[in-house]
Order: sequence, then structure tokens, then C-alpha cells
Amino acid sequence: MSGRTRLTVCAWAATVMAACALLPLVDPATWILQAAVLLAVQSGVGAVTRRVPLARPLTIAAQALVTLLLLTLVFARQQAVGGVLPGPQAFQHFADLLQQGGDDIARYAIPAPLESEGIRLMLVGGVLVIGLLVDTLAVTFRSAAPAGLPLLALYSVAAGLSEGGADWLWFLVAAAGYLMLLLAEGRDRLSQWGRVFGGSPRTPGAVDQGRALAPVRTGRRIGAFALGIALVVPLALPAMDGGLLDGARGGVGSGTGGGGTISAVNPLVSLRDSLNVDENREVLSVQTDSEDLSDLYLRIVSLDDFDGSTWKPSKRHITGVPDGTFPTPAGLGPDIRRTEIRTMVAAADWYAQTWLPMPYPPSGVRVAGNWRYEPVGMTLVGDHGQSTRGLTYEVRSLSVQPTAQQLAAAPQPPAALLREYTALPDSLPEVVSRTAREVTAGVANPYEQAVALQEYFAVDGGFEYDTQVKVGSGSDAIATFLKDKEGFCVHFSFAMAAMARSLGIPARVAVGFAPGAPQADGSVSVGLRDAHAWPEVYFEGVGWTRFEPTPTRGSVPPYTVADRPGSSVPDPALPSRSTQAEPSAAPSESAGCSPQDKKLGACATESAAAVPVSGGDGPKWYALLAWALAGLVVLLVPLAPMLWRLRARAARLGAHGRAEADAGPHTLVVWQELTDTAWDLGILPEESQTTRKAAARIVRLGGLEPAAAAAVHRVADAVEQVLYAPRPRPTAGLTQDVRLATAGLRAAAGRGTRSRALLAPRSAVRVTWAVSARWAALKRRATATRPVWRRTSDQQG
Repeated sequence: MSGRTRLTVCAWAATVMAACALLPLVDPATWILQAAVLLAVQSGVGAVTRRVPLARPLTIAAQALVTLLLLTLVFARQQAVGGVLPGPQAFQHFADLLQQGGDDIARYAIPAPLESEGIRLMLVGGVLVIGLLVDTLAVTFRSAAPAGLPLLALYSVAAGLSEGGADWLWFLVAAAGYLMLLLAEGRDRLSQWGRVFGGSPRTPGAVDQGRALAPVRTGRRIGAFALGIALVVPLALPAMDGGLLDGARGGVGSGTGGGGTISAVNPLVSLRDSLNVDENREVLSVQTDSEDLSDLYLRIVSLDDFDGSTWKPSKRHITGVPDGTFPTPAGLGPDIRRTEIRTMVAAADWYAQTWLPMPYPPSGVRVAGNWRYEPVGMTLVGDHGQSTRGLTYEVRSLSVQPTAQQLAAAPQPPAALLREYTALPDSLPEVVSRTAREVTAGVANPYEQAVALQEYFAVDGGFEYDTQVKVGSGSDAIATFLKDKEGFCVHFSFAMAAMARSLGIPARVAVGFAPGAPQADGSVSVGLRDAHAWPEVYFEGVGWTRFEPTPTRGSVPPYTVADRPGSSVPDPALPSRSTQAEPSAAPSESAGCSPQDKKLGACATESAAAVPVSGGDGPKWYALLAWALAGLVVLLVPLAPMLWRLRARAARLGAHGRAEADAGPHTLVVWQELTDTAWDLGILPEESQTTRKAAARIVRLGGLEPAAAAAVHRVADAVEQVLYAPRPRPTAGLTQDVRLATAGLRAAAGRGTRSRALLAPRSAVRVTWAVSARWAALKRRATATRPVWRRTSDQQG
């Protein structure tokens, strides 16, 4: 295998190994196989075009064209001409997929489902783009070390989004791929980088030895430098919020454990803040033909995935909103009494919610905009940025009215459903299940067990409703709540759902709004303080059934009042403390915020916790500032060598002292500028040569014209005079001679060589030399002081 072919294979492998860091983000991980195959085709095209050979720009263009054709074949075959050639429809399809991918990233939790074509295009296309950059730098331009920048970008994206203990594994895999690429670049090429990073030989005769050790020693130095950047860059990037870009991976609500997630470890801090606002700002205005307003819960989403620290929605497929009547809710049998109600909902113009608040279970929806239907949870989710802001919509829903006898006689649920909705993590404290067994001791069936749990929290257990309670942390949060017996709706719903699961009863948590306040015009005003969470329990033949364990909140369902002596469940006909007993003739307290208050910023913000918001008022100024600074850093890192080189040239050729004492330093720095420019243009410095021979070598290898050659020799003569004359004298015109010589060197060099000298000057490595020299000096000082310490210690002993 030739050296260039070996380098091509290593560039392909390094890209695939770095892309492995993205594996935890999507499930299943089969996309990596597709990306690897397409990347192999792209690399093969590069190898063939380089063997022809084609000019470097043509090689890159051929690879880019093949990459576009491959993506068209995989993702836009139906929109392409002949299934391969991309046309306007194919490009529009790509744009739609990318937009869909962005929306799905904001919606799904990690790992996101691979069924999302938008996410798959972003993954595969991103890997192909990075692979093209790596192949171009490492193989086409034979510069493996700069190829670490796109690999670093790929790893940094994954490191900024992923979570869990396997991050170090993916880091080591990506690092191994980069080091493999460095070592495969070839002994001669790596020796040149070795002199750059290792400095000049320290002793005569050490040149050959240094070259022999370059592939190993220099590989370690370059690798350590690049891997250090890879460790620091992800830490410097600002946190990103929402869905896949969310610290807690796309749940609902908020908490220090991760923005956008209702967490059992750190329940809804934002929800607690909403419940404590001074002004109960109106979120929704509701009109309904239901006779029982106490049961008018507006459900947003259900949280059915519990890992011990976080409750979040499971990853589900979404489809188009069904026309007409929705399918019958899962588990609802024909003998259960039900009535259909109609509800008109008007959302406030500031309330941007991507999930549509609806009574459960819905049987039909009339809503404008781009909405999608999630069949399992029977919820609607906005597509392509759709939200509830200022939206008015109509919902038909079922008021399911089972009896206690029907619930008590419910048969065993299907095994698959039972397994999914009774799953509990091993980290859940044992006190949770033990308390559940104690509370339900002697109870005959799952229905009575659920009622006993509800009574335990709402009446018998001595719990207090307190929105000011401090939120717990760690896996013992529910255990702490059971011990302290104070909290708000999130604590009660999470604890009851977890305890029900420990008893083998399918349970989940619903998030939305409790019944609001009736108004004089017959409508119901739902405000921030009505944000609520409650448990839902599944009974075969009835379906998902609401329970209300939170005292003084919402209303107790009538079917949970068990027909047995000693039941202490409050009368469901009595209103809760959160609901006005009489309709208000005055405008609602939460009617809104005046324009003047809006200008002053005195209005309360919407509850971002009870409801996963999208858009809202936009990102905060400090987030924009952080992103701007991060973008500036990302731009400056690859440009840093060029900026340092320009600054060094300006300082060396700028103004200087005119005294005899200034002659020596000025002459040496302009000579260094001349040799550095030659170095940047491909003429490596030879420290073992005299100044006169070095000048002749620059003239010969640089192909200089007579005028430029004479300028080089004049500068060299001045350097010799400084080095060997007893009293060096200033030499006029050295700066002009250096400018003339460097102009001649650039004119003789090719366009690609000049571009590389500008963007990636080799001589910029003098910064690394300076740092290395200072570090070596510190080590020598530390070593020199050790005998003193030991001698002092021996004398004291």
C-alpha cells in the first residue's frame, strides 16, 4: 500500500472514529454504518482523482460533487432527476429536511429516534462534510495536523450534547484516530513537524537522532497539544437549551438538574415560581359546554419515562392529525359511560407552547397551523416552529365516567403495557416501595390500592401543600419528600406514580393546568397559578384515569371515592381552594398586563416549567452574548497563527532605536523575519549553516531575481557584522531590503504556497518554542532546588 493510499484510509478511519462520539445522541446507531460506507465512496473518489492526477481544486470539487450525489440518492431520490441528479425540488427537499431536523432536535430527548429523516440527514451529511475537510487537509494537501480542527469540531459537538459515563471512551476513540492519522502522514513529513514542535537540535550531531525519534516523540507532542484543546473547547462553549440541545435531554419543565425537564430529583422550580407569582396572569381563556367545571383539566403532555432522577415523555412516533374523530383511547371499553363535550380555548398572545393544552381524552380537534399527532399520549405537538401563541382552537373530548365497581373489577392489563409503565430504576430508594406496601396493606385490588395512595397523600398522611418548600436533590428526593411531608403538586404526583409502579400498577404523570376560575361571562380563566401535575393510573377496560393526591389543588374525581366504610376522601363536589366559589363579575385578576407594564418589564413571565415552551420571548441577552463570544473564539482559533505572524512582522519591521546599542537587536530581528518568511514559503531553516550559506540557500531555493538576491545578501552581511565585529554599526535600509527579499520570495512561490504561508505559517510555532523553553527553565529551577531541600532535611534529621 502506497503512502498516500495509507493516509487516505487513515483519514477515513479517523473521521469514522470521531463520529462515534455522536452515537449516544441517536437510537439506533445504525446510521454510522451508512455514513461510513458513503464516506468510503467519497474517500475513494479522492484517491482516484489524485492518482490521475487532477489539480487539487478539481480533486476537491469531484469529491464534493460525489458527496452531493450520494446525499441525493439516499435522502432525495424521489425529488431528483433520474433519482440521482439534484434539481430545485431536491434542494427544496433538503431544506425541508434540515428544518425538520432542527425542529426534531428541539423536541426529542437524547437519544432521539433515527426515524427522523431530518436528524439522520444532519448526522450523515455532517460526517461527510467533516470527512471531506479531513481528506482535503490530510491527503490532498498533505497536512495531517491541521486536519485535527474539523475532527475537533465533530467531537466538540458530541461532547457538548452527550451525557453519561461513556464520554471518555468516545474521547479516547477520537483521539486515537487523530494520532493514527498523524503517524500515517509519513516519516519525512512528520520529521518537518518534529523540528517545528521540538525546536532546533541542542547538540552537534543530534540532527539525525532527532529525525529518527520524530515519528514517536513529535507525535506525542502534537497529540498532547491537540487533545488538550479538545478537552478545553467543549468546556468553553455555552450551554445549549431545548430538546437534544438541552442539558437534561428534552424533558418538560425546568430544574437545576437540567433545563426543560421535570425532574424527580429537582421538581419544577419554575412551576413553584409560577404558583407564587403576585399576579395570576391569564394563560388560557376557556369556554365549554361541560356541566362539571371541576373536572376541566387541560392536559399538555404525559411523562412516562422514569429513570430515577428524571420524568420525561418517551420517544414516540408522530403522525398527521386525524381528520374527524380520533381513535378510541387505549383501554376504554364499550360499557363505560361517557359523554362528549366541546371546549373552545383561546391562548394568550405571549404564551408560546409547542404542545396543545386539551381536555383528556380528545376525540377531535379543529386547530389552525402545523400540528402533528402523537397517538399513544393522544397529544398534539407543533411542527416547524408552530406554537399556541395567540391561537384559538376547538377540542371535542370525552368525559369518561367509570364507577368504582368497574375500576375494582378491571382485569390485568396487557403484559407489554404492564412492563412499560411499571418500570422503575434500581436507584429508587427502598423506602418508596416499603411505604407503598404499608399504605396499601390489606387492600384487595389495584384500584383500591390507588385510592389508598391518594388518601394517604391528600388526607391521612399528614402532608402539607407548600410551594415554598426547598427542592430536594439526588436519588433520595422522593424519600426526602415522604419524610418531610411537605411539597407541591410535582412532589405529590411523582411520589404517587412511583409508589403505584412499585405495586405493579401502571402509572404516569400528566402535566398541564388544573381547572381555572369561572368568570361572569361563562368562560373559565386559566392562569399561571393553575399550572399543575397529577398522576394517571391505567385500568384495563377504562384506560388512563386521573387521580388527585395533591391537597387543596384541583378536584378529587368521583370514581375515586371508594364505597367502603371509613373513606375519608373529601366530597368531590366541594371546590378546591384554587377555584373561586362564585363567578366574578369583575374582570379577571389575570386578565393580562398593561402596555406600560410590558415596557417596564414588570409583567410576570409564563411558566416555562409546567409547560415546555418554544420560542417565547427569545433567547436572553447573556445567551446571545455567550454565543457571540463562542463564535468569535471558534473563528480566532484557526486564525491565531496568521494573526500572530502579522503582528510579529509588523513589530520586527516597525520603528526601532537609532543608537549603536540598537543596531544588533534590530539586525537580528529583521534577519529572523526574512528566514521566517522563507520558512513559511517552504524553505526550512538550517541552524547548522552560517549566515552567508543560509542566505545563499534562500536565494537558490527561492529562485530570487538579482535585486531580491542582493537584498538577502546585504541583510546577511549586516548580521555577520553584528555577530563578529567588535563594535557593530547600524546598517541603513535593512527593513527595505527584507521587504524586497520577501516580495521576491512570494512572487516566485505558487498561489497555494502563498495561501498556506498566510493562513498557516510554519514559523508561528515559535510561540510553542517559547512556552516549551519557559517550561524547561521552570523544570530546571525545580530540579536545582531539590538537593537543597534534601540537604536541609538530612541536616535536620
